[in-house]
Amino acid sequence: GMLAPAFIRQDYFFKNADADELYFVHTGSGTLQTMYGDLPFAYGDYILIPRGTIYKFEFDDADSNRLLLIESFGHFEIPERYRNNKGQFLEFAPFCERDIKLPSGLKTHDEEGEFPVMIKKRGLVYPYVYANHPFDVIGYDGYCFPWAMSIFDFEPVTGRNHMPPPVHQHFQSQRFVICSILPGLYDDHSLAIPAPYHHSNINSDELFYYVEGDFMIRNNVGRGQFTLHPGGIPHGPHPGAIKRSIGKKENNVVAVMIDPLSPLKITSEALSLELRDYYKSWLSLPFEV
Repeated sequence: GMLAPAFIRQDYFFKNADADELYFVHTGSGTLQTMYGDLPFAYGDYILIPRGTIYKFEFDDADSNRLLLIESFGHFEIPERYRNNKGQFLEFAPFCERDIKLPSGLKTHDEEGEFPVMIKKRGLVYPYVYANHPFDVIGYDGYCFPWAMSIFDFEPVTGRNHMPPPVHQHFQSQRFVICSILPGLYDDHSLAIPAPYHHSNINSDELFYYVEGDFMIRNNVGRGQFTLHPGGIPHGPHPGAIKRSIGKKENNVVAVMIDPLSPLKITSEALSLELRDYYKSWLSLPFEV
């Protein structure tokens, strides 16, 4: 488990020339200002920013924000099985086109001066100074623009028995998927045990970001923490969680799950935040964070 860093105050424009970006807004609200117009955001929003977009975050409260950022060297897409051959969302998809929030109010900033723009390329950030405002745009055409969708507009899929993880999928990329875990009814079979069974992932690692709620299947895990369960290593409910789940009708957890198909590499910065005894929390002995 590890804590997600808070987002720093942004007094510059930014362009990622390497990757598409997907932000999840855990705390805070404001407006994403872009060369395509303004995109308001609030708690629970996913914000998808295509590579090459120049943008700046304007927060309603500059000191109280927590964002989860996911970069993708492939493109973020709506899962193929949610779309027909014309690209429209199918009726059984867990969200629809009406849930998409688009930028609006394109402002043409006809200004000259010194405008700092940080451009990320090949993993490095290069400082540039533009002589004209980066949003000096009178219009655009096509299908490349940032958009947002609230995690709370994802409709959970439930059934008589435990539903497999793909029912939670929200986005796909070339080498990983993103799932949205939301409050919903548990399995309604009379003999169902609501807690998921222990398992080993074979085709992916499992990275879980805990947003809100009662994390019933986990002991000693709190808001804003990550857990990483590498593929091939068994994991599942903590001791006592299966028994606690019997008779429960619904869960109230909000979480973002990221499943990378290649083994996740961990930075030294992330290791400095690690709760080193977390793996011991599956022992039946008392465990303190």
